[in-house]
Amino acid sequence: MGQFSPLDWFKSLSPSAECRTALSQQPSLEAAVKEVSETLSGGNEADLALVFVSSNYASDLPRLLPLLKNRLKAIHWLGCSGGGVIGTNSTGNVFELEQTSALSVTLLRLPGALFKPFALETRDLPDLDGPSQDWQDWVGVDPKYCNSILLFIDPTSAFIADLISGLDYAYPQGTIIGGIAGPHNAPHGSLLFGEKVVEGAIGCAFGGSWTFESVVAQGCKPIGPVFEVEDVKRNVLLKLSHEDRKDSPVACLQKVLSSLSDEERDLVRDSLFLGVERSDLVIGGTGTLKAKRTFLVRNLIGVDPRNGAVAVAESIRPGQNVQFQLREAEASRQEASQLLLAASEASISQPVFGVLMACLGRGEGLFGMKNGDAKIAREVMPDLPIAGLFCNGEIGPLGGATHIHGYTACWGLLRQNRPV
Repeated sequence: MGQFSPLDWFKSLSPSAECRTALSQQPSLEAAVKEVSETLSGGNEADLALVFVSSNYASDLPRLLPLLKNRLKAIHWLGCSGGGVIGTNSTGNVFELEQTSALSVTLLRLPGALFKPFALETRDLPDLDGPSQDWQDWVGVDPKYCNSILLFIDPTSAFIADLISGLDYAYPQGTIIGGIAGPHNAPHGSLLFGEKVVEGAIGCAFGGSWTFESVVAQGCKPIGPVFEVEDVKRNVLLKLSHEDRKDSPVACLQKVLSSLSDEERDLVRDSLFLGVERSDLVIGGTGTLKAKRTFLVRNLIGVDPRNGAVAVAESIRPGQNVQFQLREAEASRQEASQLLLAASEASISQPVFGVLMACLGRGEGLFGMKNGDAKIAREVMPDLPIAGLFCNGEIGPLGGATHIHGYTACWGLLRQNRPV
């Protein structure tokens, strides 16, 4: 059994919490680094620097961290590239910059925090059927000091789903938030760690008195009743039931569609999904545990017209409940606003920083306006510094487990959960 050394962890000695952010849209990397460095220069050394950069700079990625480290002071450096960048500029305004040159840098100083960055080679994972200690030794993070994990994965990585399942297995009390970096054609990875560009997966475990609280907004509204799965082969639904009536999934869907408005039926062509029920245990008002119904939204990937079967991008078992879902802007806006408001009101300590991993299918294409998710968050938490990425897949918890999502906004709200 491996041993964890406390010397492996960095403990912040900062007297007060500090979050400083900068954002640049300069077309050249040097100009972008110069702009963010001028905004952030002159402060104290940061515990952690988070760097999000658009894939427009892909060929220059190996030069990015050395350029930044020559100008800015931080103990740990972590980040990745994506199809778009989310960041807060020097005047405190938040922008979602899609498919354009952009660089966002956030410097964090967190009193009472423990940090443990890690980089993982994902071609050979520990056994999911083995002891959790094997995974903990492999990652190098002691679960006693792991409140949450910020995780970024290169899109060329193998076994991504198994990696996330293994981290859940190793750190069941830790909230995992992150994303899959955007692809590019340069001959190197998409992840920024220390001074290098790497592949595989990177992350940082947060311990001590700080944690990331997760908010996962899937952007769909349920349509029709909840169906029980009667017959299924792995991810192919063969028979559903509702109120003692059994039918094929296609027949059930046709009944649901007949109850929709003309506008909703127009959306079905490109925006129809299926929610697969997950049960999560929460503490009720009497202090007892009770099940909370949540639906993990997944793509519909095929239909068999011969028998009315439907294929779903998720393994399903008989007896599970499913419900058709429709993705549209107003439902996405209301869901994100309600979830962020609930998170804000649930704690006496307000977050000092928000990291946002958003799908490229959100943004202006979903909301019909720029800065959609950022504006929703700022309506709830007006002064919250925000940074993040438009991802190739968003990582966040739902129904008691961490999942890879699509069309989702996965938030991590960094807050101090107890005084130093």
